Amino acid sequence: MATQAHSLSYAGCNFLRQRLVLSTLSGRPVKIRKIRARDDNPGLRDFEASFIRLLDKITNGSRIEINQTGTTLYYQPGLLYGGSVEHDCSVLRSIGYYLESLLCLAPFMKHPLRIVLRGVTNDQTDPSVDVLKATALPLLKQFGIDGESFELKIVRRGMPPGGGGEVFFSCPVRKVLKPIQLTDPGKIKRIRGMAYSVRVSPQMANRIVDSARSILNKFIPDIYIYTDHMKGVNSGKSPGFGLSLVAETTNGTFLSAELASNPPGQGTAVLPEDLGRNCARLLLEEIYRGGCVDSTNQSLALLLMTLGQQDVSKVLLGPLSPYTSGSTLEHQETMDKVFSISEPLSHPQRRIEFLRHLKSFFQIMFKIETRPCGEELKGGDKVLMTCVGIGFSNLSKTLK
Repeated sequence: MATQAHSLSYAGCNFLRQRLVLSTLSGRPVKIRKIRARDDNPGLRDFEASFIRLLDKITNGSRIEINQTGTTLYYQPGLLYGGSVEHDCSVLRSIGYYLESLLCLAPFMKHPLRIVLRGVTNDQTDPSVDVLKATALPLLKQFGIDGESFELKIVRRGMPPGGGGEVFFSCPVRKVLKPIQLTDPGKIKRIRGMAYSVRVSPQMANRIVDSARSILNKFIPDIYIYTDHMKGVNSGKSPGFGLSLVAETTNGTFLSAELASNPPGQGTAVLPEDLGRNCARLLLEEIYRGGCVDSTNQSLALLLMTLGQQDVSKVLLGPLSPYTSGSTLEHQETMDKVFSISEPLSHPQRRIEFLRHLKSFFQIMFKIETRPCGEELKGGDKVLMTCVGIGFSNLSKTLK
């Protein structure tokens, strides 16, 4: 049994999910102090407490200690158990906030995970369930995580602030992961999308499709954007609409972009035509940045490479920062919100911080090579990440 003496210690609320996920996989306890200690409302937020409760549900024997003010958290991970689980997520963050971490943990359970998550399916902060389904699931398949029981399904949509959405996710367990060699993203061959609307006119989705196509049709003919208008109990508790776009390349790379309307009473009303055009431009920006993994799933790819067999894994990613080094931090943060990435690793400091965490928990270091934009690499400069996996083995998996 690990003792508190062996635990890693951190301060502040940044990267809380990251630290708890890596702690669970490595078996190393963590102590996090000074969580918003100077804030008017100190301690853990509702969505963070909900995430900790979710970790407790999918593990067996975890020890969680939180002080009275919620500013200090001690987490000693148990075994990943899995099985059938239901969880009501906080409506302050979308289901994507919780799902991103489950994608990292689900392959290493004792029993295959079958989970129902309720809350907000699409918001402006976290990756939506649509984008994770279109981009993260194909990425997991590259590492050998696949099967009939590998599924992510939206049962009901829920927009902020009311939520009311429901998502079903099931994932098979794996003993080991395959190493990957993703160094050639290929060329864009098709674009698919989902324009959704709930508790507003169905015409909203059609207007979004027309405006997005007005930009994308100039570049490629193979474009299909589905419309999804859920009614009644399946439409959640709040009105809203949005668009998620995914570009697929000849080599099986998926690059995504998404935008959602402002929640009622927050900010100015967004026209569906503006949302469609802006989302199409964001997709073109993502394509320009390129790489074999889109910016939403960079941390997932780096983590699975770390946990792979003791063999070399390589992945080509987009630039460390999508903007010139002279861009202001304020501009960077604004664009981080536009790209709808929680803790976005496209920000160089955040990507470096994740690599530092991997080193702390797994004692692994990545070789980072910059690949300047040449004739063969269209778009922005790229970064080639190389590592030798630690040979992580799923000790929870029952042998048949």
